[in-house]
Amino acid sequence: MDVIGNIFSGIRIFFAGLWLVVRIVLEYFGIISDGNDRTTGIKDLRDEYKKANYR
Repeated sequence: MDVIGNIFSGIRIFFAGLWLVVRIVLEYFGIISDGNDRTTGIKDLRDEYKKANYR
């Protein structure tokens, strides 16, 4: 029974990490915003990219 618990714990940690990556990507492209962009620095990165005016 302990092995099954460990497997489910590993799966939960895996999906939590996957969700974190998806959220960071969505925040970077401006699709979502939790109103707290300073923690990830995503808003600053977007602003710098716009200022640089890359083509």
